[in-house]
Amino acid sequence: MNRGLRFCSTARCVPERIVTNDEMSRIVETSDEWIRSRTGIGQRHFSRGETAVDLCVGAGRLALERAGAAPDEVAVCVVATCTPDYASPSDACLVQAALGLPEDTPSFDVSAGCTGFLYGLETVRGLLALAEGKKKYALLIGCDQLSRILDMTDRSTCVLFGDGAGAAVVCLEDRLWHAALGSRGTAAPLWLNGPGPETTYIHMDGPAVYRFAVEALPSCVQDLLAKSGLTLDDIDWIVPHQANRRIIETAAKRLHAPLDKFYQNMVRYGNTSAASVPIALDEMAEQGLLARGQKIVTVAFGAGLTWGGALFEW
Repeated sequence: MNRGLRFCSTARCVPERIVTNDEMSRIVETSDEWIRSRTGIGQRHFSRGETAVDLCVGAGRLALERAGAAPDEVAVCVVATCTPDYASPSDACLVQAALGLPEDTPSFDVSAGCTGFLYGLETVRGLLALAEGKKKYALLIGCDQLSRILDMTDRSTCVLFGDGAGAAVVCLEDRLWHAALGSRGTAAPLWLNGPGPETTYIHMDGPAVYRFAVEALPSCVQDLLAKSGLTLDDIDWIVPHQANRRIIETAAKRLHAPLDKFYQNMVRYGNTSAASVPIALDEMAEQGLLARGQKIVTVAFGAGLTWGGALFEW
């Protein structure tokens, strides 16, 4: 049995402001029907005064409370994000201070686009192994504040994204755990400018990202199943990155899997990048959809081009 991660708790924090598709249609040439039919998105949350760190702290504090984890029991704090409040210091360092985690808690950000939370899981798993016997928990947060970097004249991107944070408190146990991570190493389909005088916007070649996603998502799931010796029939839930309903539908067809095995909530949040998988897990836990012992696959794809997945027992 692997030294895998057990999800001790989850939590989410999203801005209060909800922006509907009808509201977007008053900003850019689009419509509710156009957005829903192509993406499955009905609304998204945009920040109005909240910072990315505010969202991280809100989700992180609640996750720690739900896990019953004291600050001095946290071995590492990682934030997966591509929209930190500062290029430096990291959001994770500011979260560490805000939550009162001890100064000997290594805290840093991970940048892997929408795959960031999956990269973060393997990162904290390794660091927990080093800290074993000293501190029990890791705090992992996926957070992106994409409304800050949207070109509101580009209807192909501005309708897709939303803001939010999802957090998980995890610990090491002997349990089912398999992971797959990868990167293709190209900026062409999806990129942001770094610090400098030019305003940073999301630049995305939608068709290219779609082609990559419908290849990467089923391939990653098949890789995880091969590593575990399990079949799709053994899996209770697939929790994919919430980018686009059509991507998930196509992936399900390629896997010959029932669509109702894939949890979807992009209708309420849009694409929240690194926050999408932990927000989905928290919703599922809140709704009673997750039970101990269930076998879960999480999978994501994003800028990099990156992909990643994990197969584990809840």
